[in-house]
Amino acid sequence: MPQSAERAELAASDPEILAALEGEEARQRAGLELIPSENYAFPEVLTLLGSAFTNKYSEGYPGRRYYGGQEYTDRIESLARERACALFRADHANVQPLSGSPMNQAVYLGLLEPGDTILAMDLSHGGHLTHGAPVSHMGRIFNFVRYKTDPRDGAIDFEALRKVAREAKPKMVVCGYSSYPRDYDYADFKRVADEVGALTMADVSHIGGLIAANVMRNPLDAGFDVMTTTTHKSLRGPRGGLILCKAEFAKKIDASVFPGLQGGPHMNQVAAAATTFRLAATPAFRAYGTAVLANARALAAALTRRQVKLVTGGTDNHLMVLDVVQSFGLDGAKAQAALDRVDLTTNKQVIPDDPLPPMRPSGIRLGTPAATARGMGAAEMEEIAAIIAETLRAGGDAEAEALLAARTRALTARFPVPGL
Repeated sequence: MPQSAERAELAASDPEILAALEGEEARQRAGLELIPSENYAFPEVLTLLGSAFTNKYSEGYPGRRYYGGQEYTDRIESLARERACALFRADHANVQPLSGSPMNQAVYLGLLEPGDTILAMDLSHGGHLTHGAPVSHMGRIFNFVRYKTDPRDGAIDFEALRKVAREAKPKMVVCGYSSYPRDYDYADFKRVADEVGALTMADVSHIGGLIAANVMRNPLDAGFDVMTTTTHKSLRGPRGGLILCKAEFAKKIDASVFPGLQGGPHMNQVAAAATTFRLAATPAFRAYGTAVLANARALAAALTRRQVKLVTGGTDNHLMVLDVVQSFGLDGAKAQAALDRVDLTTNKQVIPDDPLPPMRPSGIRLGTPAATARGMGAAEMEEIAAIIAETLRAGGDAEAEALLAARTRALTARFPVPGL
């Protein structure tokens, strides 16, 4: 059915939802997405997410399903697993997790026992909610202990991490982040884990695409037992999760995902992931990954030249965290709101040992995957930095913000959103 016919049907059946859809499309076209965990999906992904695979239940795994009619679902899931293993140099892949949180939960519940100790990054120092935050269910089921960054340079303090590991004797060491602007040497984590007899897990949800593009280190190359990643973010695929592991853990991981944690997988999502893995193996995607990192360095440098304080002083990956209290005298919530008014989408962010509460923290977080997907480069990063700094120094002046919003829209008009 042509897209125009689909829109006509939706206009007749639910005009309120159609209006919201068209409003969101307009927002994405006119504004610029700078949240590092968000991106523009490949057009092929959007096609598959709205495909006939949406209609099919496929509980189980290829060749071992509970329902009939699985010829094509088996085919796409087998392709997704094969492509994921080839892309990330893994022994085994499970492509069924519905998102990042159940992906990580399946690993913990499949390889550990309730009450076991897990060593993971402190949430306020860059870790993720699923790494055992007290408000999460996993934080209630397992005993999470924390490592932090060094206050002198913002990097992970491995001596302190080793000390905590020796004292706590964790069953698993988890590394990964949502707001840490540096790369890891995964061999350092592996040495600590080996010393205390722990399993190793890397949650690379933010940088999965950059690892696929071979522009950032791969934990599996360092001998990690498990690696997890979401399939959107820097991979530009559907919202979903992926678990990669050594062959010896394959059965436990699969059983933990289904029937342990989930029922039927979303086969439209699996199909879209399969195509994403194929696209991520191309030279064009490797060029994209290289450009994401180059743009992040360019944006960080341009902000620094404008006397903006960055956590860790810069970035090795796709993201950076701005200390907006020190730089502009604003908390992160006010800074985020001001940037929204000039059509730059960011998110408020805690910084290490933040004295302010999470809903009104000291920082904001920026990333370059989405801007890069639109084709922007170093010159555009310079303009983005200028708009950010001028907006946050404008003091909420409506006339100044209107002029800055016009600059954002002039920029985005030159770079269409893929798939829209």
